[in-house]
Amino acid sequence: MAIALNKLPARDSETGRFNVVVDTPKGSRNKYKYDEKAQIWRLSKMLPLGASFPFDFGFIPSTKAEDGDPVDVLVLSEEPAFAGCVLPAVLIGIIEAEQTEKEKTVRNDRLIAVIETPHNPPPVRSLEELGEQRLAEIEHFFVAYNEMEGREFKVIRRRGAKEAEAMLESALIG
Repeated sequence: MAIALNKLPARDSETGRFNVVVDTPKGSRNKYKYDEKAQIWRLSKMLPLGASFPFDFGFIPSTKAEDGDPVDVLVLSEEPAFAGCVLPAVLIGIIEAEQTEKEKTVRNDRLIAVIETPHNPPPVRSLEELGEQRLAEIEHFFVAYNEMEGREFKVIRRRGAKEAEAMLESALIG
């Protein structure tokens, strides 16, 4: 019997790596969302012309963030995956942020992760290794993307892998 993607464990018990379910591949303007009831992918929206996701974007299953959705994660990768692909990932940090829409503000942090397999060691292990320019570009993407949809995305601060894992632990469900 198949298990629904949102019911997968957050962490692989054999490797200790986090399971990240890709909902929007790197380079895509199409934002997909997993329909838990139907267990299918639906097109949620299209980003404006000229905008695309800089890396694979998805969620960690069996978690719930303050906004009510599973915890968001951006996975730094050289090549795009596909919607529904489960990536083995290691957290390298977190961009803590607040999102305001219709005068309601909620935390909407973005975990940052890298792929790790037995044959593919991660190219970086911390946000510092990414460099200031790359981090500023990632933050700008989220600010601009939300602005185009009438929301304010305000970066609070960046934190490391330990803080990212602590946030994730507090968001585990079931």
